[in-house]
Amino acid sequence: MKININKLDHVQICIPFDHEDQARDFYSRILGLQEIEKPDSLKSNGGLWYKIGDIELHIGAEEMGSYKSKRHPAFQVEELQEVRSYLEISGISTFDEKPIPLVERFSFYDPFGNRIEFLQRTN
Repeated sequence: MKININKLDHVQICIPFDHEDQARDFYSRILGLQEIEKPDSLKSNGGLWYKIGDIELHIGAEEMGSYKSKRHPAFQVEELQEVRSYLEISGISTFDEKPIPLVERFSFYDPFGNRIEFLQRTN
């Protein structure tokens, strides 16, 4: 059997329980993402959902460890260097990633230790 995967539907990262206000400030205000309503059946679990283009970012609430994992979403953005400057002015530390041909990229951590990568293809 061949599995036909059409597209990425969503990415899930995590925040500690009861930190939705801090997550909303970071993802809605600083990153400017569009929050969408979670289904009623999942609201009691906590967390937030966002729409980014044709995918969703699901931010779940759970007990968080003190380690920083390699798991992360990577988002293509326009004007990568201007975005990086804006994040740094907003107090977000960014760091370079290992080079990939035809891709400029950097990463940063959200307030909960989730790594996020922004990239721009250079063709």
